[in-house]
Amino acid sequence: MCCRAHSFSEERFKAVDVAKEFVEAYSDLHLIHVTQPWTEHEIGGTWGEETEEERIQSIKNSLQDKLKDPDYKDAHIAVHLGSPPVVITSYAEESGAELIVMPSHGRTGIKHFASGSVAERVVRKAHCPVLVLKKKVQEKHRDKKIIAYD
Repeated sequence: MCCRAHSFSEERFKAVDVAKEFVEAYSDLHLIHVTQPWTEHEIGGTWGEETEEERIQSIKNSLQDKLKDPDYKDAHIAVHLGSPPVVITSYAEESGAELIVMPSHGRTGIKHFASGSVAERVVRKAHCPVLVLKKKVQEKHRDKKIIAYD
């Protein structure tokens, strides 16, 4: 099971809670964060102040801090640089994931056109099913699951 935490907002971490429902053991849960490498044109942040390795470790530490719950102690946390759809689908295949759970930013219109959708590209490229969560998970319906087929 792969779960993608794109940003560190509470809303994004709800994807981790949903993913937990699909694994028998938390050691089967893989949390992956993918960020793109900085370029010389990057503005702001700490570009030039820390190496990519330090940046990866900093992100990993932030994820571990967010996941202090003992339930997550056996979960695998991976941080990679690269194109999110490519890295997520490659990682999922290499780790033998049976399901990818990921949040959607919910962009529409020009924002969606300009930046595209990582979730859409993961759905197209993944070797396994992908569960894409809407921007706001409705808590009152979390226990209900629908399986549709034709």
